[in-house]
Amino acid sequence: MRLRLGGRARRLGDDINSDYIIASTRKRDTLDEAVLKQYLLETIDPGFAASVRPGDLLVAGRNFGCGSAMEIAATVILAAGIRAVLARSFSRTFYRNAVNNGLVPVECDTTAIQEGDVLEVEMTDATIGVINLATQQTLAGTPLPGVMLAILEAGGLVPYMRTNGGFRAHGEGERGKREG
Repeated sequence: MRLRLGGRARRLGDDINSDYIIASTRKRDTLDEAVLKQYLLETIDPGFAASVRPGDLLVAGRNFGCGSAMEIAATVILAAGIRAVLARSFSRTFYRNAVNNGLVPVECDTTAIQEGDVLEVEMTDATIGVINLATQQTLAGTPLPGVMLAILEAGGLVPYMRTNGGFRAHGEGERGKREG
């Protein structure tokens, strides 16, 4: 299995919590990600959402997605046209919500990536590589288990389940079938 993405880096810092991604005050009015995408990261930068181009990649430091565990944080990022988040580390719940909704989480050392750098991300069953075309530096990411990569290739957990009727083993034996 192989997944390839490319885009412009949109640089963020450490500890970007889910309420920074989409403010809780906005979630009170609607949970429609098509509406909420215009408020993406407004707490950090009020003009951020308007500056996003389809294909951009969020690049953050440590602990991305900490805070509340609502899926809407991942779906709003996707609705804005961003397919992946690269970070040094993710909160566990955000990471799973991202995969389940088709947002690609890439765990790698992001310290050398600058705002506007053009990146290429390539994921296989065994590796994740990030090439910074501005510096020609290649970064190694933490590989995902086969079933997570298959979920991302399908566009999220629901499309994966529709296609497969359940979990298939992806190099994980019977354990992969039960736990996914």
